[in-house]
Amino acid sequence: MTSLAVGGRRQNTLARREARRFHLFVSPWLIGFVLFTAGPILAAIAISFTDWNLLKSPTWVGLANYRRMFNDADFWESIQHTFQYGLGSVALGVTFTFLLALLLNQPLRLQGLFRTVMYMPSVLSGLATALLWMNILHPDYGLINKLLASVGIQGPGWLASQEWVIPGLVLMSVWGAGNTIVIYLAGLQGIPKTLYEAAEIDGAGWWSRFWHVTVPMMSPVIFFNLVTGFIAALQGYVLILVMTEGGPANASMVLGLYIYRNAFVYFDMGYAAALSWAMFVIIIAVTLIQFVLARRWVHYEFDK
Repeated sequence: MTSLAVGGRRQNTLARREARRFHLFVSPWLIGFVLFTAGPILAAIAISFTDWNLLKSPTWVGLANYRRMFNDADFWESIQHTFQYGLGSVALGVTFTFLLALLLNQPLRLQGLFRTVMYMPSVLSGLATALLWMNILHPDYGLINKLLASVGIQGPGWLASQEWVIPGLVLMSVWGAGNTIVIYLAGLQGIPKTLYEAAEIDGAGWWSRFWHVTVPMMSPVIFFNLVTGFIAALQGYVLILVMTEGGPANASMVLGLYIYRNAFVYFDMGYAAALSWAMFVIIIAVTLIQFVLARRWVHYEFDK
């Protein structure tokens, strides 16, 4: 009995030591989460009900900022531009990166080099990417318009055109999609080869194998990239700020940039906080819609 009691005390001591170590190592993350994530979120809720310009004490205005939002034409226009940019960048990005991942998954020579080259743009700084694409999309000496001129096509104004600025930004958004390609590659390499062999024995061609084997098996990965891509696109504004500042004539004023302008240009922090919560609600709604629609086309291995 004595030995059992001693053994139990040792186990309790080891368990307490393990718990203390756990709390010690997790405490930096908890402190950072409270100070830089949870704290600002709670503060934004309170600020959204105030009129505050950073120079004077906040004044409680209740729901005035939210009522103002519903009557703000610039707000609704920014939502329209946000969805145009989000839908375009996600549709093009998910499709293009999937095709690239299929190519990079082939057993070719210099496969590692090609994969490295495709991933490199994703590690470049945002400012470098913005400056690069401002030159690529320049209406006079830009690379894209020069290539179009070489085949007799008059290139559009891109960032200088109200009609073409969003398509130009969508093209730019695909540039740093290396992380998405890596995720696709991981999913492709996880598909059992026996499925392709069985389909080939049944007489399936390359298109049938792709459509009936690759796409269903990759549907959870495609769905993940769709959800994360939409969340990132609906929040994106930094590169747009550098490249267009919302112009020309507010044609590229997305919601994130509109929030930034109200907060740090007009110093209307209360209204900016209310706009931030509107963005949060929009992102949640879009994500829930995607999860509902996913039941029709996403297939998991454990599904009956």
